[in-house]
Amino acid sequence: MGPEHVAYGMRASYGLPYVTPDLVLAWERGTTTPSGPELTALAGVLWCSPGELIGAPRTLREHRVSRGLAQEDVARTVGLELLAYQRMEEADEWRGNDRQSVALADTLELSLRDFITVTGRDGKLAELLRSAVTTRWQAYVRPVGKMIPLDRRLLEDVLQEMYTEYQGQMVVTLSWSGGSAAADADDSGRDFLDRIVDHFWAMVQRATY
Repeated sequence: MGPEHVAYGMRASYGLPYVTPDLVLAWERGTTTPSGPELTALAGVLWCSPGELIGAPRTLREHRVSRGLAQEDVARTVGLELLAYQRMEEADEWRGNDRQSVALADTLELSLRDFITVTGRDGKLAELLRSAVTTRWQAYVRPVGKMIPLDRRLLEDVLQEMYTEYQGQMVVTLSWSGGSAAADADDSGRDFLDRIVDHFWAMVQRATY
């Protein structure tokens, strides 16, 4: 279906008179993003779900849209004023209390990883994990466990494995100081730290399946 047909369908069937083929092309190219109602209409014209259009959701808005929920629905369910929720979504900064956060996770059917990301805790988690693999991992079982409700033994196993993997790379760096192997290991170590949250969740997934 070409952009002309998509634009026509959105104008005729969804009451969006301003949608033009150029706007549809801009969405396709990623130069601009459709709003919630626009995405819902676009999905309707293309006979698919909003989630299929946005791929794996990352932001608060993307998770809501992928579930086909209106802002009013989420705000009411989690116990927030609509304007307060809209501001959080626009800023992509969740500021609800613990009860509201649990309600949000239930409403949007968030996985544990998605919940941590949506509630803005990825940065703090990365900081704790970097400290765990570069110093003593045992000291970070409790802080990480307070943030993420995982079985303590599982968390210990994951942190120890991450520590061992990272320190193994650093040993190569020291053993082959100045050589290409050292440079490769050093690059690998930096990449490990940069992507440490991804490594953490991958190990958690392996350990639980």
